[in-house]
Amino acid sequence: MSDFPPVPAEPIEPDPPATPEELAEAAKRIATLETELAEMKDRWMRAEAEVQNVRARARREVDETRQFAVQKFARDVVEAAENIKRGLDSLPPSAPDEPELLARVREGFEGVYRSFIGLLERNGVQQQDPTGQPFDPNLHQAMSEQHSADATPGSVLQAWTPAWTLNGRLLRPAMVVVARSPAGAEPARADQ
Repeated sequence: MSDFPPVPAEPIEPDPPATPEELAEAAKRIATLETELAEMKDRWMRAEAEVQNVRARARREVDETRQFAVQKFARDVVEAAENIKRGLDSLPPSAPDEPELLARVREGFEGVYRSFIGLLERNGVQQQDPTGQPFDPNLHQAMSEQHSADATPGSVLQAWTPAWTLNGRLLRPAMVVVARSPAGAEPARADQ
């Protein structure tokens, strides 16, 4: 038990009824507060959306940076791959009476080249041979044009080098020869 004497209960008097003016004022205040609450909720939702957008943008930028940070290095490595291919192409064609040493050197270089290309592909570097495809200025660099009756004008007749991409982004354009209409043929006019 406690040492304090009980406190006599005081009768609670009900609040006097509100006047119509007080009710109108209270309703007006409630409406104002609800409007402010709706505005604050809208601002909060917009701020949350902006934070999510900033996070997503930062995540994309980090992913892009990670994917393309090695772009300069990849461009230099692609040049080394092209030099290996040029070395292979400079060897004389395989012949049945060729010295065994030459055959082994060719096989060794071909193995190194295949391995090197496989390593590049595993790391997102792809080569594309555009021969026979329509000329695409985003992927190809026209080095010359050549008259051809067999090829569609504007298509790639020959690729001196392939196009190289890193995760879909162009590293080096293909150096190509583009087909032209045969000599003496009239070019098609658009208004015919």
